[in-house]
Amino acid sequence: MMRNPTSLVKPSGKQAENGAKTLAKYSHPDAFLDLVGEEIVVSDWHTITQTQIDKFADATGDHQWLHVNPERAAKEMPNGKTIAHGFLILSLIPYLAADLFDVDNLNNTINYGLNKVRFTAMVTVGSRIRLRQSLKSAEKRDDGSVHLIFEGTMELEGSERPAMVADSIRRLYPTPSA
Repeated sequence: MMRNPTSLVKPSGKQAENGAKTLAKYSHPDAFLDLVGEEIVVSDWHTITQTQIDKFADATGDHQWLHVNPERAAKEMPNGKTIAHGFLILSLIPYLAADLFDVDNLNNTINYGLNKVRFTAMVTVGSRIRLRQSLKSAEKRDDGSVHLIFEGTMELEGSERPAMVADSIRRLYPTPSA
């Protein structure tokens, strides 16, 4: 039985004092069809640590000195600090967005890829970043899934330029009808 998207529960999230949104609740994946153009995610601030950078370097094999050598960075980098890998910043999208909304009647979600990614500012160790995502498009697919494209900005605290911009794509599959 197909649900009428206009009868679905709208998000219940409210703005927290730090700018992050509290948990928003949606009654069905189809609810997103009515939310195109709206900001869906504003995460808490996340501090980038050297341990996090080092673990990412180990996982990817990217041990370039400007990421993993604080002593050399202190002498040779313009700001005197190591910088996070761009792909580390990108990989934090699911972590920062994970607990900000809940969808009932959801069987599973698939990360479908990216349309655009740009790393627009260096993120030094100790910096704080925050994810903002707006729903750019939502399309109901023949298989019943909802295809979503999120326009995302990874804000860099104290900077006019974001750390990253990316269009990420997700597919939400509703729980099969009984």
